[in-house]
Amino acid sequence: MLNKYARAFFTKLFTPIARLLTGMGISPDVVTTIGTLGVCVGALAFYPRGEFLVGTLVITAFVFFDTLDGIMARMNSRSTRWGAFLDSTLDRIADAAIFSGLVLWYAGNGDNWLMAGLALACLILGMVVSYARARAEGLGMTANVGIAERAERLVLVLVATGFVGLGAPELLLKVVLALLAVASLVTVVQRMLEVRRQALVDRA
Repeated sequence: MLNKYARAFFTKLFTPIARLLTGMGISPDVVTTIGTLGVCVGALAFYPRGEFLVGTLVITAFVFFDTLDGIMARMNSRSTRWGAFLDSTLDRIADAAIFSGLVLWYAGNGDNWLMAGLALACLILGMVVSYARARAEGLGMTANVGIAERAERLVLVLVATGFVGLGAPELLLKVVLALLAVASLVTVVQRMLEVRRQALVDRA
């Protein structure tokens, strides 16, 4: 849902930047890679030290590279299977870095095993959500259903973490992580049922 309503706005916002980078000879793959590295640095350099606000600001800045590279690719008709593969693979790395940063903090100096467990659950289930779709497509089916798409998960965790960094009660992040874990689990089940439905139709 978030992708549907936000894509047009961010495409309009970033098109001038995409045009500038393209004119400089920078490829979408380079932008994708830099964006992922920036997210990883923001998440793994700041979150494990409890510096949530700075980490979130760094991550948010580089998350937009994921939109920028897609605009550049479409602008120059350079959308390729390799580019799609690279983008999806690096997205998984970026997501893992964000939740891993939270796990490291709460399993360490943050000293809150419940929060560490919730962040770990979000990490694992988020990977399974993405894997379920990729595996379904590899089998010639689709699994693009579910209530917890990547954009929604990222926005919620970054907003909550940023507010906690500003001084909001940690309960906010706890609730968001719990909701994300549950929503991700529901999405996994939804995708499994969707693939099963298609498999039964094919067999019939």
